[in-house]
Amino acid sequence: MSDDDPSQRHGSGRRAGAVIDVAIPRAAWRRALTRPVSRVRAAAEAALAAAGVTGAELGVRLADDAELRALNRRYRGRDAPTNVLAFALAEPGAAPPPTGPAPVLGDVVVALETARAEAAALERPLADHVAHLVVHGVLHLCGHDHEGDAEAAAMEALETRALAGLGVADPYAPTEPVA
Repeated sequence: MSDDDPSQRHGSGRRAGAVIDVAIPRAAWRRALTRPVSRVRAAAEAALAAAGVTGAELGVRLADDAELRALNRRYRGRDAPTNVLAFALAEPGAAPPPTGPAPVLGDVVVALETARAEAAALERPLADHVAHLVVHGVLHLCGHDHEGDAEAAAMEALETRALAGLGVADPYAPTEPVA
């Protein structure tokens, strides 16, 4: 199935042993990004590779602020939109549950409006910021977190490595002040 397919759900992409299902229920994503399905799959695969995970299955949903706000309120008790949420099937740090030939890790959901506003504020291309959000979410599905300083540094290093493989600049590198 190609990125140009107008259907809302894009079947599972299978490369390097990973099964990545991409859902795009909001047409605005197709106007915001070129080849969103390919971009999302590449970012998810890069995150899995950086985490050393092979043969996994996961979903990525490109949604909007309203959907992320509802999910954030329901599952985290925060009545506000957020950029990305990850819904892992395993507890953090636990091995993912085996469910056949590929363990199912969970789902990542990204909000367009928040991602777009953040990319503009950071002066980065939206495609690069979305890649970062997908990588970040997939690393959460793989059991990584950023609660403590050491965990955060380890997760940021994985994100930076995954993004470098996609040609995306280090999102944590210091930026030069604008004169």
